[in-house]
Amino acid sequence: MNNKLFEWAGVVTSILYSLFVALNIGIEFFGFCLLLLSAVLIGTWAYRGGHKGVLFLQFFQATVGIIGMFRWF
Repeated sequence: MNNKLFEWAGVVTSILYSLFVALNIGIEFFGFCLLLLSAVLIGTWAYRGGHKGVLFLQFFQATVGIIGMFRWF
């Protein structure tokens, strides 16, 4: 699969996550699901491209997504 697809799909899902949480309209759980998905997508892109700092950040983002899903469920 093309690395650009992982990069940009991760960016779009991260933007949607931010909007869903900021809007505070009851779709925060779905937003945190998108954060986890974004972390996986961007993490894959970072791993393939050797971006170690970004990959490390995505482990934190994935953890936040999981915590958010548990807290909102």
